[in-house]
Amino acid sequence: MFNRKKTEFDKYNLDKYSLFKSIEMNIQILKDIFNHDDTIIFRHFGNKTDKKLKYCIVFIKGMVDKDMIHESIIRPILRNSILGKEKNTIESMENHVITSDNIKKTKYIDKVVNSIISGNTVLLYEGVQEALIIETMGWESRDIQESEVEKSLRGPREGFTESIIKNLTMIRRRIKTPDLKFRFRTLGLRTKTECCICYIEGIVNEKILKELNKRLDKLEIDGLLDSGYIEELIKDAPFSPFRTIGDTERPDVVAGKILEGRIALLLDGTPVALTLPYIFLEYFQSQDDYYTNFYFSSINRLLRILSFILTISVPAIYTSLITFHQEMIPTSLILTVSASRQGIPFPTILEVFALLLVFEALRETGIRMPTFIGQALSIVGALVLGQAAVEARFVSAPMVIIVAFAGITGLMIPKIKGAVVLLRVIFLLLSSFLGLYGFIFGVAGLLIHLCSIYSFGIPYMSYISTLKISELKDTAIRMPRWYMEYRPKLIADRNFKRQNNGGKGYDK
Repeated sequence: MFNRKKTEFDKYNLDKYSLFKSIEMNIQILKDIFNHDDTIIFRHFGNKTDKKLKYCIVFIKGMVDKDMIHESIIRPILRNSILGKEKNTIESMENHVITSDNIKKTKYIDKVVNSIISGNTVLLYEGVQEALIIETMGWESRDIQESEVEKSLRGPREGFTESIIKNLTMIRRRIKTPDLKFRFRTLGLRTKTECCICYIEGIVNEKILKELNKRLDKLEIDGLLDSGYIEELIKDAPFSPFRTIGDTERPDVVAGKILEGRIALLLDGTPVALTLPYIFLEYFQSQDDYYTNFYFSSINRLLRILSFILTISVPAIYTSLITFHQEMIPTSLILTVSASRQGIPFPTILEVFALLLVFEALRETGIRMPTFIGQALSIVGALVLGQAAVEARFVSAPMVIIVAFAGITGLMIPKIKGAVVLLRVIFLLLSSFLGLYGFIFGVAGLLIHLCSIYSFGIPYMSYISTLKISELKDTAIRMPRWYMEYRPKLIADRNFKRQNNGGKGYDK
């Protein structure tokens, strides 16, 4: 019980205290807790029939729907004539007076405080050691728009917003089954951020779901401002540059993953949803692959894989050939390259590192700048600066081509950008000291590392090493949809069947 004589109560363990019957005492407690907070509103009012009845609603300005408070709480209580005639009047208010469709009753101070800071309204009543928590959340949120980072040539244009309820609604509109489950949790000791786990019961892998809940149970952090916080805290292989949890801003992508048996994790206040488990091949898959012709989709996927290989290896191979293995280059080509390097004061390795640094700086600056400035910066950086550097004999023309090619191919797979930059540097360093042998050692180390990673118990390189046709239908290539009858067996360990072979053609 809260002790009014003891003014220094523990604000961080409010679950030990309960409300009083006196409305003034309860208001004073809340004023002590929300001391120096001018956004807290205490609205006193009564009942026109029984003047002795005293009520007070408590809410935070800007987080509630004022019209809902007036129409659902204040007006019904002011004009009701049965209040005061029954013994348990708070029950009467809950059942016959308050018109809101979401009301909870509590006698604990911590629940009252958490409800207020979540945007709900708390109704206190004289003579009752309980309070009603009425859902009145009504703050402004961004309208639904297309995602800027995951644009689609064909398919839905909707993107997630910062409102978790809007996001869940967009998923629910696509999967209309009672087996779709939304399980809420509250994370963050101070931010009390709402988090929702989404999956389809009967398809989801229960072991993965249990492991996710286990990792979330261990989280003790003061605040979560983005889903990236959770991703970094619960991911497998935390020191690996590769992602073992996927992210997306598109509800159609989340719906597709959930239908495959994966789990989605949404956080209030961020438009980025997490999906798990996540395997290496997902880096090269796009939502458009499932909306366009399977020939075109397969070519695009192979092109992305080839781009990944080229962007991490071309600068390293060029450096090793120019520095250690000139005999492997055709004579006419090596003469051309040598001629272009006449007068260049820097060795090849410094030349390539300097150009890569400039390229990454231009890329990062272009992202952070406003759109119109970013476009001008790209023109200045790519054309003017590059041409001037070659003419001033700071760098050679072939090196500009090599770095530009590596940069362009890297932009084709933005999801893996962080790992690409790191791998490019590591391969360059190995090649600059050991030539092609260093590059081969680097590739071997990369493959060993990738094969050692798991994502929530699922091998990261799943479906790459297998030779079974049944498991290769949606990997580096996309087979026709009528062949994809089953879900990924490693992820959805039950209920494999997804569809029949379709209604293609006609019966002869």
